[in-house]
Amino acid sequence: MSRVVPRVRARVARRSGALAALVLLVAVLAAPPAAAHNSLRATDPADGATVETAPAQVTLTFDQPALELGSQVVVTGPDGAVVSDGPVQLLDVSVVQPLVTTLPAGAYTVDWRVTSADGHPLTGSLTFTATAAVGVAEQAAPTEPAETAEPTDAPEAAPASDAPTDEAAPTDVTTTTGVDGPLDEEGTSPWVWVVLAVATLAAGATVALLAARRRTGLGGTAAGGPPAAPSGDGPSTGA
Repeated sequence: MSRVVPRVRARVARRSGALAALVLLVAVLAAPPAAAHNSLRATDPADGATVETAPAQVTLTFDQPALELGSQVVVTGPDGAVVSDGPVQLLDVSVVQPLVTTLPAGAYTVDWRVTSADGHPLTGSLTFTATAAVGVAEQAAPTEPAETAEPTDAPEAAPASDAPTDEAAPTDVTTTTGVDGPLDEEGTSPWVWVVLAVATLAAGATVALLAARRRTGLGGTAAGGPPAAPSGDGPSTGA
């Protein structure tokens, strides 16, 4: 009888162990898969890459989708200015950060923070270099010739303020050209002498005309007039 009890106990123990192992296996198989951190797979531009021109956006690609809450990408340009344009965009397993349209040439730094699927934040950074600028920055050089213009030369036109003094000169000429105008600084107006000369010539012509008429009158009386009365010494016609 004493031998039977240990055998029964051994069977029960074996059955209990097998049942426990079966329950553990079912629990493991039925349990949902545990969430894991996201892993960065690739970036565009790549870390340390040199590109011809700065891209329009920076893309981070992970092994699984990220959460929008807490995800952020900050891109800094060569001059230290932030060139990120707006919040990040989540596209499937990629996190995309748009950039501004004016991007100078030089080295860029990308600092990123992404919330993984399990809620834990991931951080990192990368750099890339652009050999040429894009956008308005390319047209900045042509503005330099505008500085060669010298608007300061305009004040040299100041002698124009003296022009009214030159224009006043004709007013002196008009005072000497009028017939009845005032005397000039040197004496009588030339027109006065002209008038006097004309008057003298007219007077001379009048005197000459009167003299000619007088001579004509005297000559006609001597030729066709009555004979002069005889003197007392001559013979008398009455005898």
